[in-house]
Amino acid sequence: MKTLIIAEKPDMGRTIAAVIEPKAQNKRSYLEGENYIITWAIGHLVSLAEPDHYDPKYKRWNEKDLPIIPDEFKLWPNARTKDQLNTIGELAKRCDRLVNACDAGREGQLIFHLIRQYLKMMQPTERLWISDLTPETIRKGFDSLRSDKDYDPLTRAARARSEADWLVGMNASRAFTIRHRTLLSVGRVQTPVLALLYDRHKEITAFDSETYFVVQATFSQQDFSYKGLWQGDRITKKEQADALAAKVTGKPGTIVSYETNESKEYPYRLYDLTLLQREANGKFGYPAKKTLDIAQALYEKHKVITYPRTSSNYVTEENIPVMGNVLQMLKQTSYGDLANGADRSRVHKGNKAVCNPAKVEDHHAILPTPKRPGTLSLEEQNIYDLIVRRFLSHYYPPAMYNNHEVMTQVMDEMFRTRAKEQLDPGWRVVLKGDDGGSPKEKTRGKKKADETSDDQEDDLLVTDRPFAVNKDLPVHCEEAAGIEKATNPPKPFTEGTLLKAMESAGKSIEDEELRDAMKQTGLGTPATRAATIERLKHVGYIKPNGKRLDITIKGCAAIELIRGAGVELLASPEMTGRWEQRLHQISKDEASDEQFMQKVKQFAEMIVNKVKHQRPAAASLFAEPEAPAKTNGKGRATKKTSSDGSSPKTNSRQRASSSDQAGASSVPTVQSASSPVIIAPCPRPGCTGQLIEGKRGYGCLRFREGCTFVIWKVHQNKAITVTMAKSIATTGETRKLSFKTEDGSTSSGKLVLTDKAKGTVEFVPSPN
Repeated sequence: MKTLIIAEKPDMGRTIAAVIEPKAQNKRSYLEGENYIITWAIGHLVSLAEPDHYDPKYKRWNEKDLPIIPDEFKLWPNARTKDQLNTIGELAKRCDRLVNACDAGREGQLIFHLIRQYLKMMQPTERLWISDLTPETIRKGFDSLRSDKDYDPLTRAARARSEADWLVGMNASRAFTIRHRTLLSVGRVQTPVLALLYDRHKEITAFDSETYFVVQATFSQQDFSYKGLWQGDRITKKEQADALAAKVTGKPGTIVSYETNESKEYPYRLYDLTLLQREANGKFGYPAKKTLDIAQALYEKHKVITYPRTSSNYVTEENIPVMGNVLQMLKQTSYGDLANGADRSRVHKGNKAVCNPAKVEDHHAILPTPKRPGTLSLEEQNIYDLIVRRFLSHYYPPAMYNNHEVMTQVMDEMFRTRAKEQLDPGWRVVLKGDDGGSPKEKTRGKKKADETSDDQEDDLLVTDRPFAVNKDLPVHCEEAAGIEKATNPPKPFTEGTLLKAMESAGKSIEDEELRDAMKQTGLGTPATRAATIERLKHVGYIKPNGKRLDITIKGCAAIELIRGAGVELLASPEMTGRWEQRLHQISKDEASDEQFMQKVKQFAEMIVNKVKHQRPAAASLFAEPEAPAKTNGKGRATKKTSSDGSSPKTNSRQRASSSDQAGASSVPTVQSASSPVIIAPCPRPGCTGQLIEGKRGYGCLRFREGCTFVIWKVHQNKAITVTMAKSIATTGETRKLSFKTEDGSTSSGKLVLTDKAKGTVEFVPSPN
């Protein structure tokens, strides 16, 4: 008899067949050779059954039926791929041995074993565990097959993760939906991620911007000039800044101190999936899911990169020779100049920035393969280019800099100058465009892009031009000026910065042991984070606004209700930390999956009991903008639970498939793309509502309860933008604006909130 090989997807199956059975006959849904039959799973062919497969009564969502805790979990085939599942079953009858060739990880293990359990395939099974689809790796993998029983702990961990997510997602989603009469999807990963967005939104809307001034002076010494910032307490009045600038302008000065030191900058880490998604989002604006799909195509279809769903930024000793082959291949491509300039001796087993086996678990970092790329689409080329350049950077020396700090004194006033002079670009020559080579002269701050600081302006000048002053010679202050600045609120999340927050969410956990558990995973895994973000979009909790991700009214309400019910652990990364800690122990055969599942069942029961005692939310909490009078049937459709507790009617296509939690897949979901974005808290005294954008103005959500506050969108022929409305609501005024008067002249001033009860604003001219 033959051996049946089950890959995760068709491209993978065909690639394996080309190596081990090159003469295999193509039977459309499988390939058959002399010794092997190769077929594929097409993802999840089998999943955990919906509640109504246990009892028809669960088709109607009734509070008295909760919690739903099966004695044994049932499996159910995916209706869309049932033919392929039947094919696998028929092929298995002709084989006496199985090979699990699904993706080498926890989810790949689950996909295979759910199929095996459902079809009752009892043949001896071996495991293929590989990180790329090159012929050499596939051959080596088949030469070193291990018994699938060696992976039993990983299988138990995968099954426990799936069943636990089902219990929490299914029961919590039904409990909150029934109690509050609107569709509310809840899950172990998606809810803490939504809480990150909610908390950031609250920080932004509560932020009170402050205006301040910095004084910048330009100094000259012989034929060299440089700039410096005044050092002292923050200046909050323009008059003070102007007076200080006038005091030093045109005056002689001395260099009080001048310090220099050299520094090295080493290449950035090799890519894991999350880091690749973050950079692709920042550079190209790609959503996380799009980057994952492109990377998966480069892996499966083109075979030009290694397995992308990895959480590691390092390689093992076994990868070093293959990396050398990749470098040789790149010399024959458009990367030839960079590959020829690379120093192969820099990547070796002693280089811990690249080779660190202790930090590689299931898969090593994403690398190019020795296969020369053929024709790639523009988007595929963009992602491949990122991976190749990151790979090549480690074959180059560090970038070298000379760091300067000058303290200049004029009329007893002190100014600081900081410059970072590039001496040798080193590895930066491999970066593309503005990212590498010779940096443009510019000032930049050290703060991370998604963080805010009110500290004094960072005056670091980055340049590749020579920077040199003589400490012993006098200087002259050519000019000085006060520059108006404003403190900035935290930036809204983009998909890139949200991925980073998901990855490092464990940093907010005080328990040191839990923090360590979260270091490996954060919220979700590299393979599921993109799906979690898509899930939040699908259920109407967030919506894209350019690169920005905005939380909707429904998203805010969901977090407030979850925290208000006394199950705030659902919205905290702590629970995910505890779960991932235990699942990791189960996968290493260091903990019991049965004890873990018992505690999850108790947690699901606790959630249901808490929600049953929660006061139902007012309908206004989920208020949406009024729908147009006429629709074509394709517009917004907010569906609510019926008064008898039955589940809302949904099209099967509207059911969400969630890699975050299996349980949420049965929660009826609808599109809520038109959910309005909250702008700011309502300024009306005593009102706890929030402002949203309407057709003609920015009004309060609690208008049905009598709140009359509204900022109209046009004032004196001036359009009031969302930013301006937010400033009016939070600070009582806008920044200085220019207005055209009736006679055609221009006048500057601010719009000021003069009536907090109604939202009345008036134009106040600036003093001459």
